[in-house]
Amino acid sequence: MSKKKVSSKSLAENRKARYNYEIGETLECGLVLVGSEVKSLRDSRGLIAESYASIEEGELWLINCYIPLHSNSKTFGHEERRRRKLLINKKQLKKLWVNLTRERMTLIPLKLYLNEKGKVKLLIGIAKGKKVVDKRQTEKKRDWQREKSRLMKQS
Repeated sequence: MSKKKVSSKSLAENRKARYNYEIGETLECGLVLVGSEVKSLRDSRGLIAESYASIEEGELWLINCYIPLHSNSKTFGHEERRRRKLLINKKQLKKLWVNLTRERMTLIPLKLYLNEKGKVKLLIGIAKGKKVVDKRQTEKKRDWQREKSRLMKQS
């Protein structure tokens, strides 16, 4: 019996997160999902741009993540913007709690993807919000890198 090799496939990505926040550490989490949610995510129909993660009652939750109903799952559907539980170790949860309370950080979902085994995973980042001045600096650096690459191609 041969095993099928499943490649890592991106399902949803939060592109504005790196612009709006300074990302420190990243952490991979599992998600507790219903079958219709997984089917919908495999069709790349999920959105995590407006979502965030928080620690409530000793557990990590993903809040405001939008996963639409799958077209073939009408009788056993799911709520589109329900809270979803994230799965991490207790040691990691304790470390996150310390960062969130002491250093005033937030948990931002960066990427929702399928791993090599076909499981849905979420990459969250421990982030601190950027100010307007920092965003301008980021834009200047990005513009300079583009201009530098154009000049290198011409010469």
